[in-house]
Amino acid sequence: MHNPGIATSDRFPAEERFAEGAQYIAGRLTRGSSGRTHAVVDPASGEEVLTYELAGTDDVDRAVAAARAAFPGWAGATPGERSDALHRFAAVLADRAEDFARAESLQCGKPLKLTREFDVPGTIDNAAFFAGAARHLQGQSAGEYSGDHTSYIRREPIGVVGSIAPWNYPLQMAAWKILPAVAAGNTVVLKPAELTPLTSLLFAQAATDAGIPDGVINIVTGTGREAGEHLVGHPDVAMTSFTGSTAVGKRVAEVATATVKRLHLELGGKAPFVVFDDADLEAAAQGAVAGSLINTGQDCTAATRAYVQRPLYEAFVERTAALMETVRLGDPFTAGTDLGPLISHVQRDRVAGFVDRARAYARVVTGGEAPEGELAKGAYYRPTLIADAAQDSEVVQSEIFGPVLVVLPFDTDDEGLALANDTPYGLAASAWSRDVYRANRATREIKAGCVWINDHIPIISEMPHGGYKSSGYGKDMSAYSFEEYTQIKHVMFDNTAVAAKDWHRTVFGDR
Repeated sequence: MHNPGIATSDRFPAEERFAEGAQYIAGRLTRGSSGRTHAVVDPASGEEVLTYELAGTDDVDRAVAAARAAFPGWAGATPGERSDALHRFAAVLADRAEDFARAESLQCGKPLKLTREFDVPGTIDNAAFFAGAARHLQGQSAGEYSGDHTSYIRREPIGVVGSIAPWNYPLQMAAWKILPAVAAGNTVVLKPAELTPLTSLLFAQAATDAGIPDGVINIVTGTGREAGEHLVGHPDVAMTSFTGSTAVGKRVAEVATATVKRLHLELGGKAPFVVFDDADLEAAAQGAVAGSLINTGQDCTAATRAYVQRPLYEAFVERTAALMETVRLGDPFTAGTDLGPLISHVQRDRVAGFVDRARAYARVVTGGEAPEGELAKGAYYRPTLIADAAQDSEVVQSEIFGPVLVVLPFDTDDEGLALANDTPYGLAASAWSRDVYRANRATREIKAGCVWINDHIPIISEMPHGGYKSSGYGKDMSAYSFEEYTQIKHVMFDNTAVAAKDWHRTVFGDR
């Protein structure tokens, strides 16, 4: 499957780049102290990319201590100084774009054209956005709201932020968590998924090389049960930001409760894709394929449930299946590849289990199998379209996290919108119609943090991302993310020399 003569290690020399360890604490790479190792595996070939020592609780303690020590100086920097550092950071990221793209493709199995055109440019743009936004962290202007007193609002950083990122977008999730936090004056300890630590480590190294002080950004690569839980429960961590499944998010909330820390949770999704009978059929089918197969379907905002008004239903199923059959699976480093593998054979088998069970109650129109031959070495699964499942079935209600789209018919607009809302999730959705009133109604009534019209899955740095319901709370990206990473302080000045005495007399009488 790989190009002849090009070994996995030659695509990105991880063993060489991370020879000193896979923990990044106080500005340098170190080895983990847990006594256990973990392998980063190329999911396209099954070959080991890097074996490293996992972080233990001692490493988490060291990283938190480094972040805590760095906090006063970083929080005390002017917005302009933080902005300048982040502009330099964005420039370093741009200079190393190819390194990031190759490392991300290798550890995740993403096609290199995707990491070059989407993951890495999006991360650089995020850094540039927050470099500018750092200078616009405003409180509220002064005013007299109570007699002879002047009040104003200070917006202040929270402290050490403990962040946990998933394996599906390791580079972008590291950026989404780190950039707004440090732009606001916080310091960060990030735990990436142990499957995909490479680009998070490169990200932290780039920050150091850009002149961001040691300890502002730290990476601990360990298991969720050990390193993750210790980070969430750490008494010196003032806030936890977590992206992952809803089930794990509930556990994070439970652990964080013990120290009453602030929480930001971006959890699972089961995005509806609502196609009204006046929609452009070809555009909708093309959008469904792109929206459901992005990152091999391993995306919380991916289109997973297509509800198609009955006059278009069969034509939509036929056209979408035909388009899926043209998608090219292959080596992520080959230019013609459209779809890479899933993150692991375990995840591939999980996805296959959903599809195999669905055969008893639905129609598998295309896909529904792993490829044979050379691709069988990797965690590949063919793009899959399932039709005629019931609304309460497993494939409609549960997050599959693979290249699987389920299509169901509806009759009235009321029914279609009700079905779209009929899961516990509410992260993202799309609606397809040429009628502006229909489309506007969908944006009002679909309960999700983002609703696209006649498109599915684009994101931009200036706009927020975050969910409703069991998809969590809080926002990534945009200026709205500063609400997560800052706290509000009311400051009140006495404008007279006698006010304090008057208050004393009012409360306690003359003494």
